Amino acid sequence: MHPHHTPLFAGTDVGTQGVRVLVSDASGTVRARASAPLSTQVGPGGRAEQFPDDWWAAAVACLRVVTAHLGSEATSIVALAVTATSGTICLLDSVGRPVGPAIMYSDRRATSEAAELNLAAADLCARLGYRFDASFGLPKLLWLRRNAPESLDTAAHVAHAADVIVGRLSGDYAVSDWSHALKSGYDLVSMRWPAELFSTLDLPLSKLPRIVPPASPIAAVSRAAAEETGLPPTAIVVAGMSDGCTAQIAGGAVEPGQWLSVLGTTFVFKGVSIELPHDPQGRVYAHRHPDGHWLPGAASNTGGGTLSARFPNADLAALDTHAAAITPSGALCYPLQGRGERFPFVAPAAEGFLLGAGDNREVEYTAILEGVAYLERLAYAELEAMGYGVDGPIRTAGGGARSPIWLQIRADVLGRTLIVPREVEAAFGAAVLAAAHTHSGLGAATRAMSHARAEVAPRPDAARYDEPYHRFIAELRARGYVGE
Repeated sequence: MHPHHTPLFAGTDVGTQGVRVLVSDASGTVRARASAPLSTQVGPGGRAEQFPDDWWAAAVACLRVVTAHLGSEATSIVALAVTATSGTICLLDSVGRPVGPAIMYSDRRATSEAAELNLAAADLCARLGYRFDASFGLPKLLWLRRNAPESLDTAAHVAHAADVIVGRLSGDYAVSDWSHALKSGYDLVSMRWPAELFSTLDLPLSKLPRIVPPASPIAAVSRAAAEETGLPPTAIVVAGMSDGCTAQIAGGAVEPGQWLSVLGTTFVFKGVSIELPHDPQGRVYAHRHPDGHWLPGAASNTGGGTLSARFPNADLAALDTHAAAITPSGALCYPLQGRGERFPFVAPAAEGFLLGAGDNREVEYTAILEGVAYLERLAYAELEAMGYGVDGPIRTAGGGARSPIWLQIRADVLGRTLIVPREVEAAFGAAVLAAAHTHSGLGAATRAMSHARAEVAPRPDAARYDEPYHRFIAELRARGYVGE
């Protein structure tokens, strides 16, 4: 590293649509970024595949752009971490070459294997509070054992998307972190692969990666990878986490009691907890924090999707202005598109409702904003009832966090300040993870690097939302969606 240069940290995000690379300094200022697209091959039976060689080609392209942009400062990149979609798996030979395409997390071919695993691994599911789904890695591995045994026999490594990039950078293809490994069945309570389960299912445990904590150093960038990417051979490859976790880190929710609400098409809640309370309804599943805490997460089927469905091509800024003038609207809305809810309550037959808006579009729009806010308040009340701490301000990201009046309504309804982070990309969270070692831990790195773009406090008359909130809950009760 040049004596006058500040240390830099890189994050690489292997997403569904493309690869992103971002370089930050120790104070969280982004110094360079690049992205390159990826394409997914879709086939019959819900198949979705990508080619691991494409991930590496895209990563190299991005790394060359950022290192060229940084010039001599590129030698100051001291560490980098990789984040990727959770549940994507591929098979590699002994030198790291792919044995066939990768099966993406969105691939649905292993639906029956997932159902089988929920019986075979019932105790694991109960301990960790989740249920296997076709999007998980382990059902896909079981599908390969049944339907492509020769490729599994030929392979030397079962790898996740992040592991492929880590291998190409460092030469070590047999390592993963406990976040990317969660959906492949890694037991986050006893911190080991469930050997008995693997032997019952005839799955080759020896081909699964050894697991290290996120943010722990793996190896230096190899000379060959340094030449290919422009990274300095002094840079250390650090274990990453899956993209949902690194987006949470980017948003600044890393200490116990801190939560992030991601309001996109659906509504996702992510937090940090010292304990892992048991939820018999299985609404919450948890990753493990690098420091050993738990990272609970839950998702509602409601969210911004209702706005895009009911107000396509509308002037949302104009509607926001109307909403600001008329809220609380007097109407009640549970903004669910389609059927079925999974959080904060489980109701497979649930349907959305809009009451008292007549045919007034402004009132309908405002009621949707309020309904999402009421759902968010219920979500945090349920999390607290389960035993999770919810402390201080709530961080928030996603498209919904771009509307000032929606932020204000949500802050009023929650009775809490909302913090909108400056950087919310998973690649930025990976850069923060890469910096954890230098900053004496992830908490310190996040405090130094994750900053607020905006803060919205509840207004003095925020209590006027209490009465409509209680009416909202009473309506959910009357329909049998929530209990007494």
